[in-house]
Amino acid sequence: MSRLPIVRAVRAHDRNAWQSLFQAYGVFYETPFGDDICQGVWEWLMEENHPVRGFVAETAGVVEGFAHVRAQHDTFTAGPSWFLDDLFTAPEARGKGVATALIEHVKDFAGIQGGGTLRWITAADNHTAQRLYDTLAQRTSWLVYQDEIEGTLR
Repeated sequence: MSRLPIVRAVRAHDRNAWQSLFQAYGVFYETPFGDDICQGVWEWLMEENHPVRGFVAETAGVVEGFAHVRAQHDTFTAGPSWFLDDLFTAPEARGKGVATALIEHVKDFAGIQGGGTLRWITAADNHTAQRLYDTLAQRTSWLVYQDEIEGTLR
């Protein structure tokens, strides 16, 4: 009998499970996360007033996935919107409703916080994720560009 995952806010005692999944997520996207990045993101998740919020999905007490989301302002609506920065499930948990439960929880969280548009991206070759996302949201025609900008102190 398969159990549905429970999704909740990430807590301090989730650190090891979260970091293991977060580093696997980095490997999946060919961007290994060192201890400094893990520590920085973890501090954001533990800071009550930081804009990035973290959620974990667990089944029978085992953390099987996570989601990171942040609020942002939407100039197209002059209202709130949300960006799902990261979503990852353990390979052995895929196909068991973990990612769906995480996304639905993020949608509920955003609704409680005032609603708005929820957006996220995935790799063009991540067809497995896209099949799921196509059932949960509208695919857009927008392309994403990025550039790394060196910071300067003034």
